[in-house]
Amino acid sequence: MTLPAAIRIVEVGPRDGLQNEPTPVSVAARIALIEGLVDAGIRTVEAGSFVSPKWVPQMAETAAVLAGLKRKDGVRYPVLVPNLQGLEAAEAANAKDISIFAAASESFSKKNINCSIAESLDRFRPVAARALEQERRLRGYVSCVLGCPYEGAIAPEAVARVAKALYEMGCEEISLGDTIGTGTPLKAQRMIETVAKHVPMRQLAVHFHDTYGQALANILATLEMGIAVIDSSVAGLGGCPYAKGASGNVATEDVVYMLDGMGIATGIDLDRLAKVGRFVLQQLARPPASKVAQALAAKAG
Repeated sequence: MTLPAAIRIVEVGPRDGLQNEPTPVSVAARIALIEGLVDAGIRTVEAGSFVSPKWVPQMAETAAVLAGLKRKDGVRYPVLVPNLQGLEAAEAANAKDISIFAAASESFSKKNINCSIAESLDRFRPVAARALEQERRLRGYVSCVLGCPYEGAIAPEAVARVAKALYEMGCEEISLGDTIGTGTPLKAQRMIETVAKHVPMRQLAVHFHDTYGQALANILATLEMGIAVIDSSVAGLGGCPYAKGASGNVATEDVVYMLDGMGIATGIDLDRLAKVGRFVLQQLARPPASKVAQALAAKAG
């Protein structure tokens, strides 16, 4: 079994995590969260999204978050944009990294963004073209890659079609998301194998939710396939608002603990990361979903 010597973590807690938490977090606390994650050694941290605050109130004032950040060289602060209007707002906020998103499920696409997969891709083509013209880095997300709350299992070929479209738009990295957390290791490997026929493995990332407790097993299975980029969320923040009972993203603490134990470098200080997790949970007044965070807290007394 050949595993990568190093892994890049994409921390999604400040965006994908917080946007699904019922308790809004202040701009100051969001800035402190992002800066704390960077200080812990994470080099890609989702900073927010330029979507309508009517639909995602937790991401209101993303421009203020970006304005208040002490940005560090070598660190990426990507933001999610849903359309050209969102891109214009990101431009005004001097965002250098742009993320766009689509689904591998027609039903999920219609429920989530009120359009078909094809319509969503058509919507993003001018966004991608403009972002690349301005030399902004572009990342794509594909949701429901292993299951959909409305359609059930999703064929790997459906995932590959969407990933290929995003790749052809110019996305330098494509994150494959198990949005409802129903995936298992062999299914994850088959999906990666199919997508990698159309998108180079080095440009793929995985994004697992832990609804059924399979996230770490799925991550390990995809590392064996050659994946070297993992999305995760500090303290296991987040969930899927369109999938009843779906728990949050895999916790960054749990991922880093596993990788540390395997001798795979992340550049992340686990104790400092866990401290940042405790900070954001205080803002939300809830316990951690991360088992490693729980263990470290108990050990600390």
